[in-house]
Amino acid sequence: MTGAGYDIDQWANFFVATAGAAAALTGLLFVAISINLTRILELPRLPGRAGATLGVLVALLITSCFALAPDQPDVVLGIEFGVVGALVIIQAAVALGRHRRDADTMLHSTYQLVVGLIPGIALTVGGISVAIGAGGGLFWTLAGVVAGFAVGVLNAWVLLVEINR
Repeated sequence: MTGAGYDIDQWANFFVATAGAAAALTGLLFVAISINLTRILELPRLPGRAGATLGVLVALLITSCFALAPDQPDVVLGIEFGVVGALVIIQAAVALGRHRRDADTMLHSTYQLVVGLIPGIALTVGGISVAIGAGGGLFWTLAGVVAGFAVGVLNAWVLLVEINR
């Protein structure tokens, strides 16, 4: 493999930053859930949203750990990224797909499902791309990380602040 999209050594600083940010946001999410647990459990859509958000942030942390492990073959790293992405997809689908009773809830759940799936899909495609050495490589992983952080920050805000409006 050639090019920045496939040279994991060129991405070390990115994954160090990602690991730190993912750990910090995961901690923030735990605080948000702890502070507002009663309110979260009162609203049928929010436990799944909290679980899916936690899953995305932990996936970003795990992805960074895999990326920072030294001397891994590209195929192994790609498989690790792909498995993490697939688990995010499955977890988002299960966590967000539970409460579909009325049209409003269905629309909200569908929106949250799509938003929750984007990071998992990008991580999975990135993993496949790294493993086969074609198709964009780590730039897909970058997209998954950025999307994951966007989802994490948005949902942490909802669970910490918006829930009390």
